Amino acid sequence: MKLLWVCVGGAIGSGARFLVTTWSLSRYGTAFPYGTLAVNVAGSFLLALLFQLSRSVTWLGPTLQVALGAGFLGGFTTYSTFNLELVQYVQNGQPRLAALYGTATLVGCLCAGFVGMYLGRLPGSR
Repeated sequence: MKLLWVCVGGAIGSGARFLVTTWSLSRYGTAFPYGTLAVNVAGSFLLALLFQLSRSVTWLGPTLQVALGAGFLGGFTTYSTFNLELVQYVQNGQPRLAALYGTATLVGCLCAGFVGMYLGRLPGSR
C-alpha cells in the first residue's frame, strides 16, 4: 500500500515540478534554469522539514512520510535535470554559467536544508 502512495505522491510532485518549470520559462525565458533551481531548493527545505517533524510529531505516520518524501518530493525535485543543464552549459562553452548554477544549487539546497531542519525543531512546529 505504501508503494501506491509513493506513486500518487510522485505523480503529484512531477506535475508540480512541470508547473513551476513552465511558469519559470514563461516568466524568465531560457537563459537560466530558474525553475529547476527553485524546485531543488524548495525540495531540500521541505524534505529537511519533513524529516525533522517526523521525529517529533505523531500525525506524520510512516505512510504519509514516504508519500511526501519519496513520492511528492522525489517527483518534485530533479537531480538529473540539474546535471543535464550543467553539462549543456559546459558543452555550449559557458563554464562560468555552469559554475554559477552548480554553486547556486548546492549552496541554496544546503542552506534550505539547514533552515528546514531548524524550523522543524521549533516548539511551535510540533
